[in-house]
Amino acid sequence: MLGAAVLSPGLVASGSPAALLRVPLEAAAALLVLAVLPWRPVRRVAAGVLALLFVLTILSAALDRGFTSTVGIRFNPITGWPELRDGFGVLRDSTGSTAAFGILIALVLASVAATIVIGLSLLRLDGVGRRHRRQAAFGAGAVVAAWAVVGLVGAQVVPGQPIAATDAIGTIVSRSDQAAGTAHSEAAFDGAQAKDPFSAVPSSDLLAGLTGKDVIVAFIESYGQVAVQNSSFSPGVDRVLKQGDAQLAADGYSERSAFLTSPTFGGISWLAHSTLQTGQWIDSQQRYDKVTSGSRFTLSDAFGKAGWRTLSDVPSDSKPWPVGKSFYHFGTELNSENVGYRGPRFSYAKIPDQYTWSYLQKTELSKPHTPLMAEVDFVSSHTPWTPLPHLVPWPAIGDGSVFDPQPAEGLAPKTVWQDPHHVQQLYGQSIEYSMSSLFSFVHTFDDPNLVLVVLGDHQPATEVSGEGANHDVPISIISKDPGVLDRISSWNWQPSMLPSPSAPVWRMDDFRDRFLTAYDRARVRRP
Repeated sequence: MLGAAVLSPGLVASGSPAALLRVPLEAAAALLVLAVLPWRPVRRVAAGVLALLFVLTILSAALDRGFTSTVGIRFNPITGWPELRDGFGVLRDSTGSTAAFGILIALVLASVAATIVIGLSLLRLDGVGRRHRRQAAFGAGAVVAAWAVVGLVGAQVVPGQPIAATDAIGTIVSRSDQAAGTAHSEAAFDGAQAKDPFSAVPSSDLLAGLTGKDVIVAFIESYGQVAVQNSSFSPGVDRVLKQGDAQLAADGYSERSAFLTSPTFGGISWLAHSTLQTGQWIDSQQRYDKVTSGSRFTLSDAFGKAGWRTLSDVPSDSKPWPVGKSFYHFGTELNSENVGYRGPRFSYAKIPDQYTWSYLQKTELSKPHTPLMAEVDFVSSHTPWTPLPHLVPWPAIGDGSVFDPQPAEGLAPKTVWQDPHHVQQLYGQSIEYSMSSLFSFVHTFDDPNLVLVVLGDHQPATEVSGEGANHDVPISIISKDPGVLDRISSWNWQPSMLPSPSAPVWRMDDFRDRFLTAYDRARVRRP
């Protein structure tokens, strides 16, 4: 039991039972600690502490594996607790409150039971060793010698995991280094928040290059580089983008595209939104909470200061969004409850993208209005990517009830997610739908004053992106006014909705400053 416990972090990390065929140094070290303690009560406490430590290293490995497979990063014990809370929220939404809390309680009970069993195992082995000191000393020496030999030669059963195992020690050291690095980076982040020259730019200079334009920042959920390059499903997306290029050109529009590196992966979309808006690298819920409780100058602030009316539309929300008012200062906030939608839900996506475009056109863009800046989430491409809507004639959209038959035409998530290949294909189809909706909107409601900033928030989860995928997402700027794109000619973005592998790649936190610089009246600040 003790050997399995100290090797379990490697088992969890690799997913291979062969990880148990290793020599754990920590087992011998734990027994040595107990052997030098003379009093039984002290040994019992020490055994309990050691057992708890071993269980915590197993849980740490499990959290790392879960976070890596979903959001592409290790769990951070300093900043990761809000994300863990959000993950539980997703579990609760998926399984129901009863099942979610049942799973949580089962996990707590299993951890307590494992701690007790490992502690008793340590005490039992210590008792055997005290009764048979010579044999115990010989056995311990053999284990240490074997560990040293295989450690020196670097032997491995599982690639990347030496037979000479130090999983628990490695986890403790790694977590200590992670905590120190986090403390340093958070201090640097706090210092950078105060340095923001754009907040002092006169309103007459801000965004003068976009005067009279309606600007929509369109976040396409899970629209990652994997959707457009080197995947089994990218040819379908590429075909839609190329057709979109042709349609845009025929209608007199031009576009420029590149890639941005997102601070998040697989989910937690609001980290990407806030990074783009603030020009700061917001890669944890802790940073998000810190920034949004302050007064950082955002893109929406810049547009509002320069005279635009600002709007957010988050179709996945059903309640007011406090940060939208207190931090982003959006003049209007839309969600699933105040846009008149009476149609069906498509799994996570409460409202299909085409309806979102239709509502914006009908209530905001088609009427005489002050120039509008809107940040809009398009959520039809959100996991689990089934069932999916399909396009309907724009005049037929109405209150959305025209979509009523469509969910039944798709498969349920629990059916699709039994086959990773099927999941990937449906992800590709969801991006095809979202981008087709966009192109159809631009073509149907031709608007010479419309400027679109279209980008992904993050790559889809590892199930779709694959192990080790980057965090890059496509971004495009679309306009009918050549002057709008002339302003960004120095960026060297590519004239297509489909950026090639050689397209520029920026960090997402670079975008705000470059964008404000490009469209500033004087353009004297360097990007």
